Amino acid sequence: MQRVRILGVPLDPVTQDEAVARISQMLSDGGKHHVMTPNNEMIVKAQSVPVFKSLLQTSELSLPDSTGLLWAAARTGQHLPERVTGVDTVKRILLTCSDQTPVFFLGGRKGVGQRALEAMQKENPRLRGEAFEGTPSEEDAAEIINKINDSEAILLLVAYGAPKQDLWINQHLLNLTSVKVAMGIGGTFDFLSGSIKRAPQCMQRARLEWLWRLIQQPSRIGRIYTAVIRFPLLVLRG
Repeated sequence: MQRVRILGVPLDPVTQDEAVARISQMLSDGGKHHVMTPNNEMIVKAQSVPVFKSLLQTSELSLPDSTGLLWAAARTGQHLPERVTGVDTVKRILLTCSDQTPVFFLGGRKGVGQRALEAMQKENPRLRGEAFEGTPSEEDAAEIINKINDSEAILLLVAYGAPKQDLWINQHLLNLTSVKVAMGIGGTFDFLSGSIKRAPQCMQRARLEWLWRLIQQPSRIGRIYTAVIRFPLLVLRG
């Protein structure tokens, strides 16, 4: 399947169902896999952070996690079938996990990772997992690696924000003895825990989820400006 490229960043033209199927396969194939969920803001960030752009270019699976990417693909004569959100993908995977697929929630401020895990365990009582906030600092890496290895987690979800979460995964995945799939998942724990409500479907369909986030979190205005203004300008300039 030929990848779509936006501002030098490859994206996989998969549907939500196909993304879940591919990650499920990764969890059982014996390898180690890094799944990324690029959005407008991450692609803008990559233009000024070469190491992050390089990582995005080598990611095994990159899910188009914003409607702006669908627009950018069409604008450049390419096609992405649909938006594949990190939160929907993660939730669907977690709902299928059994006690034979332990998970580890890393990151999330003020206990939101633990609350997200508990919320998912209510929906899927078979889900076995642990949560730890930690930090992306190298000083904390040894402790975090030990905790993950002791947990025997097969799926690792890292919520340190981009690019820190994916750079952390790239640096340490080979040291995580049981992990088969690691994903950088941004604010997914906030949504899974209920700390932040997702935009109504009507706003999502109208591509106004950014406005919903701005109303809920005015402090995100800089990030939203990057996603809604800077990103399309970069695409238009080619």
